[in-house]
Amino acid sequence: MASSSAVGKLSREEFRRQKDLDAARKAGTAPAALDEEGRPINPHIPQYISQAPWYLDTGAPSLNHQRRPDYETTSAKLDNWYDRGAKAGPAAKKYRKGACENCGSMTHKKQDCLERPRKKGAKFTNKNIEADDVVQEVATGYDAKRDRWNGYDAAEHKRVYEEYAAVDAARQKLREEEIDNQTTTDLAAVRKVAKAGKSETQADADFGSSEDEDADEDKYADAADAVGQKLDAKTRITVRNLRIREDTAKYLINLDPESAYYDPKTRSMRDAPLKNVAPEDAKFAGDNFFRYSGEAPEVQDLQLFAWQAAARGNDVHLNANPTQGELLHYEFKQKKEELKDTTKSSILARYGGAEYLDSAPKELRQGQTENYVEYSRTGQVIKGREKAKARSKYPEDVYVNNHTAVWGSWYDTSTGSWGYACCHSSLHLSYCAGAAGIEAADASSAQTLLATPSEQPLPPQKAAEIEDRELRSEKIDQNYSKKRIGEGDVKIDQDRLAQAVLEEKKRKARGGKDDENRSSKKLKSSLESGSHEVTEEELEAYRMSRRMTEDPMANYVDTDL
Repeated sequence: MASSSAVGKLSREEFRRQKDLDAARKAGTAPAALDEEGRPINPHIPQYISQAPWYLDTGAPSLNHQRRPDYETTSAKLDNWYDRGAKAGPAAKKYRKGACENCGSMTHKKQDCLERPRKKGAKFTNKNIEADDVVQEVATGYDAKRDRWNGYDAAEHKRVYEEYAAVDAARQKLREEEIDNQTTTDLAAVRKVAKAGKSETQADADFGSSEDEDADEDKYADAADAVGQKLDAKTRITVRNLRIREDTAKYLINLDPESAYYDPKTRSMRDAPLKNVAPEDAKFAGDNFFRYSGEAPEVQDLQLFAWQAAARGNDVHLNANPTQGELLHYEFKQKKEELKDTTKSSILARYGGAEYLDSAPKELRQGQTENYVEYSRTGQVIKGREKAKARSKYPEDVYVNNHTAVWGSWYDTSTGSWGYACCHSSLHLSYCAGAAGIEAADASSAQTLLATPSEQPLPPQKAAEIEDRELRSEKIDQNYSKKRIGEGDVKIDQDRLAQAVLEEKKRKARGGKDDENRSSKKLKSSLESGSHEVTEEELEAYRMSRRMTEDPMANYVDTDL
């Protein structure tokens, strides 16, 4: 839709006509709309592209707001700038009305004059009247307005060369004066001075030179920081903060992912990447080896002493005054040893027992320790000195409410719930009742409540009822238990098993014709008794009589007999 946004709110009829016209233009039955320049507008262009914003809308359909504006990119337009200091013709002889009261120029007023304020202006003296300035109107384009070097005179850059040339000349003059002032006639000294001046210009761009650092008499030192280092021109301290490219990275020494861990954020590898190489012979033995070797532990102790002393209110700073910090640390260690010896001697003088302190260490007397270490043939540690396992953040082995076992140490298979093993209680944070709780839990179970045990001999009729009740309780146990039929310790009645085997043989002889009648009877009996359809004896009879197809010797018949 190539309609303009300047069109007000259309009526329903006008909107319908506009829609029909757009559809006809898209179908090709109506001519396309023309813009201000007479060019056709593609009717398939979406409205959000063809419709001009409010600040560029002209009231007619157009796509000029989507086209790139035509800028003047000629070199004359870019180089066009103000002619600085240009004067318009010769100066006037007399003061003119409306001119500057100070210098007499017509192009500015007294408050805008750049000349030195005169004691008596040109308005009153009519002398030394300045010529008029050339007022120019420079029309810059898009590129010229944003060019930061527009109007810059390249000839001004010669001043930089002249300044550096003056510095080189002054430096050469200092060298010549130093050679002339030499009191000795030794040719080697003269060559050394000349060599220092020559090597100054050929210094390494990355790390500088030692001769340049020794030449403190130079008046002009390059204060710029070189790439890859922090250089202070006053203190002449150079610190390398880039790794030499010839060095092998830590993570490339051993490519095994199970080797020492490399932290890419801090670029540290604390453990040794090669375990089978001695730390003294390895190219890199880990950051911990360097951290705890040489004088590094002493520096760490000194830094720790400075921090602790500053926290107690003493004016100790290791970097500001390292000599003072080291002396104070030395005195502190001496006083600590003296205090330790004094305390030890006072305790021995009061309680005795000095004869027990002169004995040999326990390791030397027994020749063994509790630390088990196992080594290989090459001398590497196989077992022992393992890293401490990470402890859980949750409390472990915490017994509450008189319990002697933790929650979850016992599982009730009949109800499928967790509890305490000490009292068989499945209620969390309950009080422990011990053995009485176990008996109460067993007595309150569903099997015990549904089954009524007999304590005295009963008549045969009641004994049959009790047996039938026990059978029902077993079926109820099967129904409510989480165990599947045939799993665990199964108790099978031999008489029922023989009867089940006989019925299974009859069923196979009939070919399973009465399966439907049998299943309906079983369903009815199961609904009455509340137990499973298949009993343990029937399942065992089915297993005994079924054909073992996976047995390769099932159909074997010995024809030799």
